[in-house]
Amino acid sequence: MPCEIAVTGIGMITPAGHDPEETWAGVCDGRGLAATDPGLAGLPVDISCRIAGFDPDAVLGRRLARRVDPFVQYALHSARQAVTDAKLDPATWDAVRVGVVLGVGSNSLDRYVREFTLIGEGRTRSVSPLALPRSVPNMAAAEVALDLGVRGPGFTVSSACASGATALGVAADLIAAGRCDIVLAGGSESGCTLGTATCFQQMLALSRRTQAPAAASRPFDTDRDGFVLSEGAAVLVLERPAHALARGAHTRAMLRGHATTGDAHHPVAPHPEGAGAEAAMRAALADAGLGPGDIGQVNAHGTSTPAGDAAEALALLRVFGGTPPPVTAPKGVLGHSLGAAGAVEAALTVLSLERRQIPPTANLGCQDPGRELDVVAGRPRSAMAMSAALSNSFGFGGQNTVLVFTTG
Repeated sequence: MPCEIAVTGIGMITPAGHDPEETWAGVCDGRGLAATDPGLAGLPVDISCRIAGFDPDAVLGRRLARRVDPFVQYALHSARQAVTDAKLDPATWDAVRVGVVLGVGSNSLDRYVREFTLIGEGRTRSVSPLALPRSVPNMAAAEVALDLGVRGPGFTVSSACASGATALGVAADLIAAGRCDIVLAGGSESGCTLGTATCFQQMLALSRRTQAPAAASRPFDTDRDGFVLSEGAAVLVLERPAHALARGAHTRAMLRGHATTGDAHHPVAPHPEGAGAEAAMRAALADAGLGPGDIGQVNAHGTSTPAGDAAEALALLRVFGGTPPPVTAPKGVLGHSLGAAGAVEAALTVLSLERRQIPPTANLGCQDPGRELDVVAGRPRSAMAMSAALSNSFGFGGQNTVLVFTTG
């Protein structure tokens, strides 16, 4: 039976905007948002997609904002938005029946680099006592629970760049198992740091198109050469349908199916034929009780890496019998927010279903011969008959999560 979990609220912050509406408008504009990043000055790859204009002191209050790192700030901001959007009141909900599950790819490397530098210099007494609790991945979920008074299951999941999507799948299972009525689920990450950028740069995973940063992230384009680091967060309110109905909530979409698989192939490279991705897509469709022909849109993982996009294209062509539905890849506009990306793109998929519109992929010129997809480019595409969409998220270690959403 399909899992049929109601999505009743969305909160989001990305380089395109500080809420879902601003982000949707920015993604539909279809232009890459990468720019030279002063925070990465001195590195060979000094471009990123940063969030501009966010004042955590004003949004969260100075005391809270100074206690937590940016990835937690973004999670708190998005969770508050999502709860408001769902018209939930933390003062009156049954707190032990509410959970928080967030995806985070790693700890805050910039904070750790600074603290470990102090340790290396023998200045251990200068290390902040908050260095650990402000930086470890679980604090995204913990701080959201603390902020909103959530007393049910709360934890962070980490499956690299699939983390945000994996969190949504785990949250759906908690509701389906009867453990929770409501789960705040999604992902948050701030990857625009010296430590993170240096590590990915050394792996040759980042685009080196530093002289034309807005054109650097090029999902499925033959001239792609790597991804652009980004940051952001998205939190979705997932709810037991009967619970949502009883309180008169508006259901924005249904999370109807999900699946997670492993490549068991390589520590960082995807299976060259996309075998794990294909298995995840097929399993998610089966979980949703749908067939390939029911899907009106695919939100591709589409990171702009040569190997990753090639493998995903092959997997899509096999799953959909050579004629995949329209494909969009938001990382062309937003860059790659790592553990947050799967949640951000799940939220965009919900918005796409609501609006019956598919946003464009930035910087697409020509696709790999023999692996061509119907990638939406240039401008948004109307999709009035669309009632189901699939969202792909894949991560290092061969960890794949696929979500299936349907109209509410």
